[in-house]
Amino acid sequence: MRLGLLQLNPKVGDLRGNAARVEAAYERAAALGAELCVTPELALTGYPPRDMLLYTGFARAARAEAEALAARLHAKFPNGPALLLGCPELNATGQGKALFNAALWCEAGAIRHSFRKSLLPTYDVFDEARYFEPAPAGDANVLRYRGVVLGITICEDLWNDKDYWPHRLYPVDPVEAACAAGAQALINLSASPFSLRKQALRQDMLSAIAKKRGLPLAYCNQAGGNDELVFDGRSTLYAADGSVAARAAGFAEDVLLADLSAPAIPVSLDDDLSAPAETWRALVLGTRDYLSKCGFKKALLGLSGGIDSAVVAAVAAEALGPQNVLGVLMPSPWSSRGSIDDSLELAKNLGMPTQTIAIEPLMRAFDASLCDSFAALAPGAGPGITEENVQSRIRGNLLMALSNKTGALLLTTGNKSELAVGYCTIYGDMSGGFAVISDLPKTQVYALARHINALKGQAIPPAIIDKAPSAELRPGQKDQDSLPPYDILDAILALHIEKEQTAAEIVAAGFEAATVARVCALVKGAEFKRRQAAPGIKVAWRSFGSGWRMPLAAAALP
Repeated sequence: MRLGLLQLNPKVGDLRGNAARVEAAYERAAALGAELCVTPELALTGYPPRDMLLYTGFARAARAEAEALAARLHAKFPNGPALLLGCPELNATGQGKALFNAALWCEAGAIRHSFRKSLLPTYDVFDEARYFEPAPAGDANVLRYRGVVLGITICEDLWNDKDYWPHRLYPVDPVEAACAAGAQALINLSASPFSLRKQALRQDMLSAIAKKRGLPLAYCNQAGGNDELVFDGRSTLYAADGSVAARAAGFAEDVLLADLSAPAIPVSLDDDLSAPAETWRALVLGTRDYLSKCGFKKALLGLSGGIDSAVVAAVAAEALGPQNVLGVLMPSPWSSRGSIDDSLELAKNLGMPTQTIAIEPLMRAFDASLCDSFAALAPGAGPGITEENVQSRIRGNLLMALSNKTGALLLTTGNKSELAVGYCTIYGDMSGGFAVISDLPKTQVYALARHINALKGQAIPPAIIDKAPSAELRPGQKDQDSLPPYDILDAILALHIEKEQTAAEIVAAGFEAATVARVCALVKGAEFKRRQAAPGIKVAWRSFGSGWRMPLAAAALP
């Protein structure tokens, strides 16, 4: 049986537009001889639709669109392939949540069957039990089609094999149930988000399941960016021996034709799965899709001469075209000549336009306006962090004014290390609509910059990479005046945030106790800032954003 795996990049909520994408991909697959077409999970609504699913009218509209799509496809291809379509389904049982997460079997102009997801994840960015009822107990989700018994699962249903996972999250295994019901091939509709190292894990796990069951396994994943999540595609057919028989493109839409009965001929997998290469592709796709799906064609950002703004500029230029990205220089009396020159050289290398707005007159105006109040409220206090934050907020106001006037989206340039410990100014450098590198620790920002230069021929001036990082808000300032060295800071943050270790556990791992205590206290104290931060692209296993749910008014972790 020839499968057409329709690896799509849907826009969440755009039922008609997503149906058109399914239709175009189906037509392409049918023309190539596909006998069954498969979409990603919830392809008709886009994943994740989140609280749109609480509106039953939305689910009804999705069903109507699915029925109309089935009729159109049959009219065009009377003898065409069946379609497995990811779509929410209303729960008519009168018990439980209002919806099922379903795969609708469309054949001969109508929806003939539905297969419901059993395992509903509630960890990290997932919250499916909020919306969906699991498949009723005993559902095996199998169907005989053209002489082959297909076992049909949806995303998380594959992630619970007792021989692969030492600690399973669920008591049942839908794959095991399908195999017990006679499945001769496994089909999975997925919307599995990208994170670093996940593709290697995913491939290893799916290969192990195919080999264990002795069955071909077809996995159809979503591609594209939706809000903070990027989906890397890479839909794959695994042969019964676990080898990769065919795989679709990474980080792009694709239609993969794969034959369940073809001999297992391993394919060449030439993807660069290194962290910088994967991060680059994810950030470019996530930035491009966030802006386009939100209706923006242009972006702007502040260019400081530092590594963070340089990397964000390079990502934005690649995602949107350099002519659509404005770099704004806002030098102060404390900005070095080198930083200004480095910013201009960066913009020239990338082909970006620039604007320069000196902020010294505005700094003087703020000082004059505030001096009497400061003298009365804080007598004897000299310039300090308050004045530094005023500089950052001046820049934030200028950038937001340009954004409002031009309709370009302001990109923030803060990294995960800064966001974690609050080394950023709320309503200042945190101003903006999208935080491109907010899930990259500072050390990874440097690694990405070197990767960009390997790809783009020294697009980022070496001086930007080589200089000591500084906010340049006072004479001679360096980041390490206020923070531990970034290699130490990022190692502590990785244990605390991604590995979920307490201060005591991190100290036991060999880090200096006072440094650990300070870093953990800074992370807790900056929570209010992160609640007000722009959304950013998920790269790590554990990220700030929808998967991070720490309380504000709470005691510190032990």
